Amino acid sequence: MDELDREILSILRKDARTPYTEIADAIGTSEGTVRNRVERLVDDGVIERFTVATRTGNVKSMIEVSVDVDVDTAAVSDRIAEWPEVDFVWQVSGEEDIVVVVDAADTNAVNDLITKARELDEVASTKTRLILDERVG
Repeated sequence: MDELDREILSILRKDARTPYTEIADAIGTSEGTVRNRVERLVDDGVIERFTVATRTGNVKSMIEVSVDVDVDTAAVSDRIAEWPEVDFVWQVSGEEDIVVVVDAADTNAVNDLITKARELDEVASTKTRLILDERVG
């Protein structure tokens, strides 16, 4: 990945729907170059998906999950990622093993998700943080 790829990614992170012609104008190259590079970044797995960031007025939170030592963390993460309110699931280092970012209708719905996580046999504990404000980099 070179500097041109990084410039393309920077623009797409802010708005994944930016037309290739607009990206090309912004970085001083052709639309075909942008299209080919984006296709390569997708094929190489650098771009995993094009998604929508929402401001729904819902309650966003991070549920930090600790699992037992002998647990397949990836399998637990995959199960949690299927829950409809989940935006992201990250496997992390530190005290907790998994961080789940959720977009729930209200605090009761967040609490239901915490309970759902705690009911998984592999989960040892959870901690939750409400997201008060969000900025896109």
